[in-house]
Amino acid sequence: MNHQESIRLIRDTGVVAIMRTKSSEQLLRAADAIREGGVRAIEVTMTTPGALSVIEQAVSKYGSDVLFGAGTVLDAESARSAILSGAQFIVSPSFNPALIEICRRYSIPVMPGAYTPTEILTAWECGADMVKVFPAGLGGPSLIKAIKAPFPQVELVPVGGVNVDNTADFIRAGAAAVGVGSALINQKLLEVGDFDALTERARRLVEEVARGRNSR
Repeated sequence: MNHQESIRLIRDTGVVAIMRTKSSEQLLRAADAIREGGVRAIEVTMTTPGALSVIEQAVSKYGSDVLFGAGTVLDAESARSAILSGAQFIVSPSFNPALIEICRRYSIPVMPGAYTPTEILTAWECGADMVKVFPAGLGGPSLIKAIKAPFPQVELVPVGGVNVDNTADFIRAGAAAVGVGSALINQKLLEVGDFDALTERARRLVEEVARGRNSR
């Protein structure tokens, strides 16, 4: 899957699942469950044990059917390692120009984190494909709406505090997609093996994205 196809998948799906699991087995089983629910973009955080190995296994298993990225990437060196392990997109909680540069060099979609208008526009001008607005829970959908007014061209992905109850509101406010962590993939559900619940949560989030877009 090339650069533009990857961005299109994230945009079309509207949900990036943020996974922090305790093992690769948990992650792959969770990936199966949320894929069934319609979520096809998964961010594996670098805080996951053996994250790079997990990404490599996942990409080998799913091919282009599911997009696997690396999250919580803080610097260019870590980004390069993730890319060489097969990461299909890179997400950072902060803005680092060198990180964006390395992703552009390898033609890998990159989503740096930012919060203020200045940070968001600077990240976009440096070549971000989408900008992760983090922590979005502090400003809520009204923050996204306010930022989109002067920056309609910037594709925003709110992360932090996003759940099934406010996803439609974030999308309606102008978000291109949302990043969802514990509200989708809960460690307790993983530990008891309730993967049907993960599928249902994923399905509801995809439905809420559609509802938000239909009411813009």
